[in-house]
Amino acid sequence: MSIKPEVLIEMTDAALEADYTRVRRAANLIARQLAADGDESSAVQIRGLLRKRGVPLRASGHMESLPVDQKSRLPLVEEQAPPSTPMFLNADAGKLVSDFLWDVAHVDRLEREGISTRLSMLMSGAPGTGKTSLAGHIAQQLNRPLYVVRLDSVVSSLLGDTAKNVRAMFDFFNHREGVLFLDEMDAIAKLRDDRQELGELKRVVNTVIQGLDAVDGRTVVIGATNHPQLLDPAIWRRFPYKLDIGLPDREVRSEMWNYYLSKGSSGELATLLSSISDGLSGADIQTIAYAARRHAALSDNRRIDEAAVVEAILRSSFGAPSLPSREGVSQERRRDIAIKLAALGFNAPKIGSLLGVSRQWALKMTRENDDLRRDLNT
Repeated sequence: MSIKPEVLIEMTDAALEADYTRVRRAANLIARQLAADGDESSAVQIRGLLRKRGVPLRASGHMESLPVDQKSRLPLVEEQAPPSTPMFLNADAGKLVSDFLWDVAHVDRLEREGISTRLSMLMSGAPGTGKTSLAGHIAQQLNRPLYVVRLDSVVSSLLGDTAKNVRAMFDFFNHREGVLFLDEMDAIAKLRDDRQELGELKRVVNTVIQGLDAVDGRTVVIGATNHPQLLDPAIWRRFPYKLDIGLPDREVRSEMWNYYLSKGSSGELATLLSSISDGLSGADIQTIAYAARRHAALSDNRRIDEAAVVEAILRSSFGAPSLPSREGVSQERRRDIAIKLAALGFNAPKIGSLLGVSRQWALKMTRENDDLRRDLNT
């Protein structure tokens, strides 16, 4: 294990100063170094401690004071723990994120060259595509705390207080070197020509724009929306980096299945599953995989029922994952699944591998499917 001495020194100093934010950052660095050295188990334990121990430290006052709504006293911003799972992105999205991180890391050089910087990224995409997780990974890569805006607190029942809360949020963040994550931006930054909205809500949009303009060139702001068409054009102009996070492609789906289901074992199963899970989000894949692993952990043989996973995938649609059956898959249902796989172009060896049946049985099913199709076409 090779933990850099400066990280241990930083951890010690932060602990003696009772500075929770610095302790968390140093612990994140240690977890990353442990994971890089192959000690993923220790890294997971450290990340788990950070998630569990964060609340008592906050409650005991060992953390900077967060802005609150003056009426409800609910916090407007929360510091969020780093994600515990890897970042899965399609190639184009991954390249844009890498370019963004490169600019943030070299902001000093850009300023010396007289190049104006605005370190802001706006992400759009359907729910479950990983926008919040990506914001956490960006903060982790930059070794900065992630501040997440609580829109349920910012958007007050008293319309005049919403603009005040937006100003308080930006005032707080301007004094801190972190990553500000504005999720569901359409809730506070809708089109100002929307005739359905009140004038006060339109003034809130102006306040958001003013807040974005006021942040300095070193401040990292990440916005996210499920409804990009609702955002005011002026908001779009405040974010030079624009990332549309689509559904995972085949290669990324394979990586997801390998991580969430196989945990590093043979990639053959993950490759096969990726080819039948087109149209599912990363959240859908994670839900199905974790359910199968829970069933395996509580079963006598502790083996994942691959046929049940396949059946669940074929029954699932985007945003509506079907969970694998805990009781297993009957022979009759395996036959139906085999016919569906054959219709999707799978050959007998692949069907046999997915369903845990012999190649001869799978071949018989594919032949029956071919006979059935010929009968339907005559």
